[in-house]
Order: sequence, then structure tokens, then C-alpha cells
Amino acid sequence: MSRVIDLSLLIEDNMPAHKLFQRPVITTHLSHERSAAFGLGVPGDAMTFQTNFIAMLDHVGTHVDAFRHVKPDGAPIDEMPLEMFMGKAVCFDLRHIPDLGDITAEDMQVAEEKAGVKVDGHIVLLCTGFHARNYPTLDSVWKNPLLTVEATRWLYDRGSKMHGVEGPSTDKPSDDIFAQHRLCRELGISHWEWLVNLEELIGKGEFQFFGAPLKFKGGSGSPVRAFAIVN
Repeated sequence: MSRVIDLSLLIEDNMPAHKLFQRPVITTHLSHERSAAFGLGVPGDAMTFQTNFIAMLDHVGTHVDAFRHVKPDGAPIDEMPLEMFMGKAVCFDLRHIPDLGDITAEDMQVAEEKAGVKVDGHIVLLCTGFHARNYPTLDSVWKNPLLTVEATRWLYDRGSKMHGVEGPSTDKPSDDIFAQHRLCRELGISHWEWLVNLEELIGKGEFQFFGAPLKFKGGSGSPVRAFAIVN
């Protein structure tokens, strides 16, 4: 029997964001109490409602990067094929990687063997245990591991066009080189950031992953409701 596993971070007012980005602002726009003044509905059965005001970047919480994010002439999120954001996937157990550690090609090779799934065009999700260790403290912004360029090429060489990590970035915040993002720009691949609950996918073999973006015109990325369907 199939089971759905939610991989999305709860979006909240003033939640942690990448070190370069503004935190979101979420507040009540109209409450049930205030909307009662509109006199909607019928006597004895008033129609009230709530709406919320949401102001945030397109790279807040669990999100996916568009090619436009790091490439001026890259495709914005609304022009990228929807098929890119779903498909067969596998989760690698990399919980030995420490905060601010490096995920190497050797780590990927060992994790692939342990997962029992040969990467062949798969979406690859990387579980380092980072989110469980650090969120929602400021360490969740300042201590995520690095997916090295060698590990990124390892994925690309096996046909993986999309990958996903915990934390705000695939590049660690202790440097400003952004080597992984620059390589993704060169290779034409991208990733999800700030995924959660990846521990629940370890040992599940191949599964189906979905992380579709909102259709923002000219978007540099988008929040997603990421989830996996496992057997």
C-alpha cells in the first residue's frame, strides 16, 4: 500500500531564510470578526471569512531554483518544463556528513550502493540530518553542508537533472564562491532546497517525488509542496 511522505517545511511569519534573503511576512488580512461587518450571508447564517497577507521571496522555505536564479538569460520558473519537478527518485543516507561538511563523489558512490538503486536519471535527495539537528535555530542558516562540484558532476554523469538538499543552499554559507550553483548553471541542472523529513525515505529504494512550483511569471524560483509516494 502506497504512503505519502510530506517533505515540506511549514511556512511561517519570520521563519529562517538564507543569509542573503529577507524573512517572510505573514499576517491576517481580514479576520472572521472583521469580515462580519460586510453583512454577507443570510439572517441567522452569516458568511464570514479569513484572508492572509503574505509577503516573501520566491526562495523561502522548501523551494526550487529556476535557471533564471543564477543565469541572467536562464529560463524563469514559468517557462521550465513541469516534468522537471517530479519523477523517479532515491534518497541517499549521508547522515555522517557534519555541519559545514563536504559531500564528495565518494560519499555519493557509497550512498548509492547502500540505497540499492543505481542512479539513472533519478532525482536524488540528500539526507544529512541537518534539518533535524538545527532547525529552527540560526545554525540552520549558517551551518549547512556543501555538495561539492565533484559530487554534482557525479549526479550529472548519471543523468540526474534535479537533486534536493536540507537547509537553505547546496553551497555552504562559510564561503561566497557558490561553486555548486555556478556548476549547475553550466550544466543546466537545478535543485530543491530546504527539504525536510528525508530520514523517512532512507532505505525505501526507488520512489516517486513531486515538488512542483507555483507559476510565477519571470520567477527566479518558487516555494513548493514537496512530497514522496513510497510503496
